[in-house]
Amino acid sequence: MDRLFRAGWLREGAGGPVDSPLGGRPSITLEFDDEHAVVLAADLDTRHARAAVLSLSGEILAEHSGTLVVEDGPDAVLGELGRWFAELLEKAGHGAETVCGVGLAVPGPVDTETGRVVQPPIMPGWDGYDIRVRLARALTEHAGADPVPVLVDNDANLMAYGEQRTGYPDCSAFVLVKVSTGIGAGVVVGGSVFRGIDGGAGDIGHIRVPEGAEALCRCGSYGCLAAVASGGAVARRLAEAGVPAASGSDVRDLLASGHPEAVGLAREAGRRVGDVLATVVTLLNPGVLMIAGDLAGTPFLTGVRELLYQRALPRSTAHLDVVTSRLGERAGLVGAGAMVVEHLYAPERVEERLRALGV
Repeated sequence: MDRLFRAGWLREGAGGPVDSPLGGRPSITLEFDDEHAVVLAADLDTRHARAAVLSLSGEILAEHSGTLVVEDGPDAVLGELGRWFAELLEKAGHGAETVCGVGLAVPGPVDTETGRVVQPPIMPGWDGYDIRVRLARALTEHAGADPVPVLVDNDANLMAYGEQRTGYPDCSAFVLVKVSTGIGAGVVVGGSVFRGIDGGAGDIGHIRVPEGAEALCRCGSYGCLAAVASGGAVARRLAEAGVPAASGSDVRDLLASGHPEAVGLAREAGRRVGDVLATVVTLLNPGVLMIAGDLAGTPFLTGVRELLYQRALPRSTAHLDVVTSRLGERAGLVGAGAMVVEHLYAPERVEERLRALGV
């Protein structure tokens, strides 16, 4: 216990009442000191990114969002993230020495053992790239920070983790589907992200659907769900109809304004995704199915529900809540921060970290 105090991990909480009629000293409570360090987190989309400094309890202390284009390549993007982090630390009033780790959400499949993206359809130039080393170096270059652990995972996984922990902690089977440039799902079972054997779980955007037989996906195959029902696919159909739209974020803006063509196409996309999700729900029997991303709104959600409840087994949907995101654009940040804290403060790593701190 003394070592935890000296490391700054524990602090005395408010004293409890004195129960004895004879009086005496009030009791002392001990609690985790969530102010002794901070976490850096970033969430990359294809053309936009969000970064933040978070407390160890998940509170966002400083935040920035802006344009970052993943097609510019990992060296440029991660270098810019290092600059963002340096500015955010200054804004939050924390020195680089307080950073205990970095969490990064990316829009592609990740081998979490190495932190490398594996054959990402919408991240050209990132396949197999050593993200951990480059981002740690960028943080040193821009903020003067000593090397710290960098953890990387798929964005849908981390969004699901953040949403489940903060809003549905008692839900033992939770599924989040992100529909933006592509389509991906994050699955949390028993409080842990289910990644499959090598990080490929949840990539539902590349399930083949009959109505997409002629649609070419960015992965190189024909007929993928993402090719006909993602934000990018809806944007293409709008552009073909003469409506200015180039991305899922453009579709989101059109939906917010109630554009009739966008509303109709979003509902149609929701039906296509709902058809696939009927199988997902029958297989996993989740308590919560959350829709997030650019298309997450009433038209898309209505379409999802139409086909989902029509095609899934009634028993699989009897206790299912179909909802939209609570954390919104911060879900990936919250999940990335939680991933770092859970990793660094896991019981099996405590002794090693205390020795490294010299206590």
